[in-house]
Amino acid sequence: MANIKSAKKRILVNRTKAERNKSIKSGAKTAVKKVYAAIETGDKAAAQSALVAATATIDKACTKGVFHKNTASRKVSRLAKAVNQMA
Repeated sequence: MANIKSAKKRILVNRTKAERNKSIKSGAKTAVKKVYAAIETGDKAAAQSALVAATATIDKACTKGVFHKNTASRKVSRLAKAVNQMA
């Protein structure tokens, strides 16, 4: 355990930020799963609306620094490609 006051603060701050990042990542994963679930059912309209929601969630995670911009771009691109390839 840290003895120095600033080190103790860093532990608390890092724990808080890790929880926040975990929550944001979890929300992004859920949004992605909803898109793929809509694709599996074959509902194009639901897939497109889920894609819009997932894109917004991923972009917000990117602006908050949870995802790197290239990672966010790649995730959005793959989702859009999957929705566009639906019959």
